[in-house]
Amino acid sequence: MRTKTLAYILKRIALALLTVWVVITLTFFVMHAVPGGPFMSEKAVQPHVLEALNAKYGLDEPVPIQYVNYLKSIVTEFDFGPSLKSRGREVVDMISEGLGVSAKLGVCAAAIAFVGGIILGSVAALRRNKLIDRIIMVFTTAFVSMPSFVMGSFLLLVFAVALGWLPANGSTTAGLILPVITLSLSPLSNITRLTRSSMLDVLGQDYIRTAKAKGVSNVKIIFGHALKNSLIPVITYIGPMLAYIVTGSLVVEKIFAVPGIGRAFVSSITDRDYPLIMGTTIVLATLIVVMNLLSDIMYKVVDPRINFE
Repeated sequence: MRTKTLAYILKRIALALLTVWVVITLTFFVMHAVPGGPFMSEKAVQPHVLEALNAKYGLDEPVPIQYVNYLKSIVTEFDFGPSLKSRGREVVDMISEGLGVSAKLGVCAAAIAFVGGIILGSVAALRRNKLIDRIIMVFTTAFVSMPSFVMGSFLLLVFAVALGWLPANGSTTAGLILPVITLSLSPLSNITRLTRSSMLDVLGQDYIRTAKAKGVSNVKIIFGHALKNSLIPVITYIGPMLAYIVTGSLVVEKIFAVPGIGRAFVSSITDRDYPLIMGTTIVLATLIVVMNLLSDIMYKVVDPRINFE
């Protein structure tokens, strides 16, 4: 069993590395296939100045040579090159600054979604068809169907503009409350619905009825048997949930002016800052791949009966 588990993990790691390489390759060649260039927005750029800029940043070399040099710098030095718009700044430094804020935002949103979803889903399952169950299902259905930019704009208008309870600028600690809520509502609703349906299925199993017949306490049945076995579909959702939080933060950070990697990514697109676009895309894609890899491995931790093959 250990050999099979280790082989599966190694295969998943190899697949993750291959996925990251594909993302790097596609991002690089797509960026270079876009008409125009990063310096076309400059006012009245003379041809000799444009040639000098291209030579300075290595854009005058053939694309395959640029690709090999770029890939080599990433693998050996984890260097994405200098920013073409923020002169004198390295892309890796800009990503590191924004990633710290985005990580705080994403971890808080994921924790709220995971813990809150399990609690609400368990309550809804244990109070099936009761008033509390219906209220939870109505709100989760509404939050699932509402895009993050709509929810973010709504919360911004209500709590920041109309009521003035929270700051609209996400550059402060208090200003991160609304972005965290915006990012957590949709995955929280999905986890709630998954936990409810899974727990209802588990509560109807024979071993639960046998435990009740033996006089096992309800607390032990719920937390020792039902809840643990109900978490498998939730763990399956962790990968897509983290992907949603990462991609959703791109828009949410722009709405709330959060100085994270999402705002840097959106700004890099409008500025046609090729190194920053490619650097943020690679970092975000790598995070998603790693989170999906970890969620796959967690299956075995929760339920040892699962066979990876």
